[in-house]
Amino acid sequence: MALPLLPGNSFNRNVGKEKFHKSQHWGFCNNVSMLVSEDKPGIGGELLLGQKMKPKYSVFPKGMGSDVPSWVAFDKQVLSFDAYLEDEVPEKSQENYRIRRYKIYFYLEDDTIQVNEPELKNSGMPQGTFIRRHRISLPPPDEDQFYTVHHFNINIDIIFYGRTFKIYDCDTFTKNFLKKIGVKLNPPGQCPEDPYMKMRRETLDCMEPLRPYESFDTLKQFLEYDRKVLRFFCLWDDSASVFGDRRELILHYFLSDDTIEVKEVMPHNSGRDAMSLFLQRRKLPKYGPPGVYQPGQITDRTVLNVYGGLTENRVGSYLLDKYKLGKVDQEFYKDCDLFIGATINVWGRKVLLCDCDEFTKTYYKTKYGIENFTSIPCKAPPPPKIERKFPPYTGFGSEEDSLRSCIGLMPTRLQRNFKKFMEKDSYGNISNTLRFFAKLFTHKYADVDRMFVISYFLSDDTISVFEHIERNSGITGGKFLKRIRVKKPGQEVFKSELSEYIKAEDLYIGAKVNVNGYLFLLLNADEYTLNYMETNSDKFPMSSIELVLQKLKEEESKSREIKQVFTAADCRHTKMVDYNTFRDIIMSLTVGKLTDHEVITLARHYQVPEDTSPNMNVLIAQAHEQLKKNTFENFERLTATCVYQDREKKKVLPSKDIRRLCKSSRLPLTNDLLGSILSGFEDSKEQINYESFFCALNWRMNPMPQLEAPSYMKERCEDEWLGMPSPIRVKYINYIRLLKDVFDLEE
Repeated sequence: MALPLLPGNSFNRNVGKEKFHKSQHWGFCNNVSMLVSEDKPGIGGELLLGQKMKPKYSVFPKGMGSDVPSWVAFDKQVLSFDAYLEDEVPEKSQENYRIRRYKIYFYLEDDTIQVNEPELKNSGMPQGTFIRRHRISLPPPDEDQFYTVHHFNINIDIIFYGRTFKIYDCDTFTKNFLKKIGVKLNPPGQCPEDPYMKMRRETLDCMEPLRPYESFDTLKQFLEYDRKVLRFFCLWDDSASVFGDRRELILHYFLSDDTIEVKEVMPHNSGRDAMSLFLQRRKLPKYGPPGVYQPGQITDRTVLNVYGGLTENRVGSYLLDKYKLGKVDQEFYKDCDLFIGATINVWGRKVLLCDCDEFTKTYYKTKYGIENFTSIPCKAPPPPKIERKFPPYTGFGSEEDSLRSCIGLMPTRLQRNFKKFMEKDSYGNISNTLRFFAKLFTHKYADVDRMFVISYFLSDDTISVFEHIERNSGITGGKFLKRIRVKKPGQEVFKSELSEYIKAEDLYIGAKVNVNGYLFLLLNADEYTLNYMETNSDKFPMSSIELVLQKLKEEESKSREIKQVFTAADCRHTKMVDYNTFRDIIMSLTVGKLTDHEVITLARHYQVPEDTSPNMNVLIAQAHEQLKKNTFENFERLTATCVYQDREKKKVLPSKDIRRLCKSSRLPLTNDLLGSILSGFEDSKEQINYESFFCALNWRMNPMPQLEAPSYMKERCEDEWLGMPSPIRVKYINYIRLLKDVFDLEE
């Protein structure tokens, strides 16, 4: 279906493409305008095959016979007319009537009308919508009908609710629309001029000066320096006044309009109300406060004389002073007046410019060539620190709780170091606990042999002591001291300062620790404690190998004697000695310069690594023990099977074939034990001599001696660690490497 013929649309576009070449004309059917083809019907008045009449929609708002509603066809299409109204003004000598201009809008979709009055500056009358949008009835005696598009034209009078509006013009769309619907347009008219507006305009024209004013072009400065601000750090020293002090300020100079803004840097707990600005953004006069001026005294125009007539024909006017003799001049701060070290007047307050930012320095370097930007310290000297004195400890509760009651009015609980607790708390295999083996340092014969374990917890610096339970000793073992912080001896009880407690740095092997009156001698430490101290050697100097070697280098005069003693102790020339011999030699030659902990640190650094690989004889002995328990004796059959598989008669087979044969024959050995024995018999090509392998496993033909438990070397410091062997795993020390590092002695 073709679109209806609307204003603004050409005639050919509204016709289907398939019939654009046919001649067409306008016709009417039931008083409805439509577009019909010139195809004539055939004989009898019937249309021929292919001929079809297509009625088009009416261009009228309320046309009849159209398939599409008018509000759809004419949606958002409005006719606009220019009109005026002569409004009488009674009891006023300046004007008898007033010309008011209006815009009349006719909405084609529903025949509604709206009248608007354009707003006029300083008119003094309410303007805007004069008649709201609705359908308006005709004046009497046709008040039962409404206005349609046919009632509108140019240079006609139209009455809305008793007011006569004179339409003198319309826009281009309205003219085209009215022409297409067959309305003959009148020639456009003129809107008469308002007499009062004419008089007012003539008065304003007479008041304009005959010469041009001075022009102040600020647009170029604004466009060039917009958002570019100079920043200075300032100081206002008001300490001379009552309750005054030194106040830090920040001055912002806006280059776009030469205005200044001052902000105050408010320190914490200053007691002052936080203000957004110390000085609002404005031009700052140099000599202020300048005083109070009368209204109109500060102006760009100086009035020389005023004259005017009493009659209506003469227009009042004034003359301006060409030389501006009575003008009040004010000097304001410019960017050239601001520099580091300058003192400016901020409305009676002397503000010192101390420093500026990098952008300000670059600006002054570029424009004025200033290179010296030495800042002036503006920070006030810190006030003298008042030492707080607290009352002495009362003896009730802990010292920390007593101190918390003196800090504030409401006593609060002591907050422990939560970060340290989370870092040093035990988790997984990391205990963060230092354990020492100790005994009582006493002259009482009954307490000499009592053994203790002292545990130091790194998370909260607490100490616990447990005693080893020994049967039939007459002493109840177990918990000797619950987990608690232990004070150092020799401190006053009732004092203002907090007491000092035993720290982890005070504990080392050979130290004497006073725990609440009991003196303990630390004899040894477990492996975790020694590793932790060596890792944190900056806190534990006894575990620092560099400091221990430095002490040994001080005995360089005894280097030859030390070499002879070690050589004599090593009779077999194995280049190593056991721990007890090493300790006796070092302690006797250094004459007490090294502690037991430093000797252990030295021994752990130069220890001979132990061979962790098991001995083949031990492995075969373990295999014989398993084979005896299961009475396995089929070694000849296994050897015969290997001979059968050995086609080349080399008496060797791959290791994987021997393993598969042992598994298929259900040899009663574990996988680990069988793999260790096979790896001991392998050659470079991963082959095994099967005859020697099974001959070694034959427990009847080649029996092995029974296994003996390994004997642990006992240190002289103490033989037991709660019934377990001593935790010191150092057995032998390579003294040759030690002598080379300390005294540069060759082998």
